[in-house]
Amino acid sequence: MPKALFLDRDGTINIDYGYVYRPQDFVFIDGIFELCAKAQEKGYLIIIITNQSGIARGYYSDEDFQNLNKYMIEQFAQRGIQITDVFYCPELSGNRRKPGCGMFTEAQQKYDIDMGASVSVGDKPRDIEAAQRAGVGKNFLYQGDFNKITEEL
Repeated sequence: MPKALFLDRDGTINIDYGYVYRPQDFVFIDGIFELCAKAQEKGYLIIIITNQSGIARGYYSDEDFQNLNKYMIEQFAQRGIQITDVFYCPELSGNRRKPGCGMFTEAQQKYDIDMGASVSVGDKPRDIEAAQRAGVGKNFLYQGDFNKITEEL
């Protein structure tokens, strides 16, 4: 069974300016590429789990989100990093929306992931709560530095 590195997006992969949906506003956080490269080297699938309520709120469209997704995945690919999948929740409520664990469960079922051997990183307590509910073994609250997290992979 594969293990996964589950990443929140806004505030973990990119600087969270609030409802980021355009590539020109997407600024990668220092150290995210290094963290993902190390995870990939150690055999982790890299899966993004992100709430995207801006879609339901009408701030941007699903198409806008998908276009930004393509840009983000290409930026990782240019650095030799494969993003396995992106699970997102555009709804304002429900079990898929973090702190619910629905997106983690979907990923686990789709890729037959060993959740106990997996790792999650998020910038908000709800990210960690969702991962814990899904049985993810190691969970890190990102607070401005990926070095400790990278060392623990």
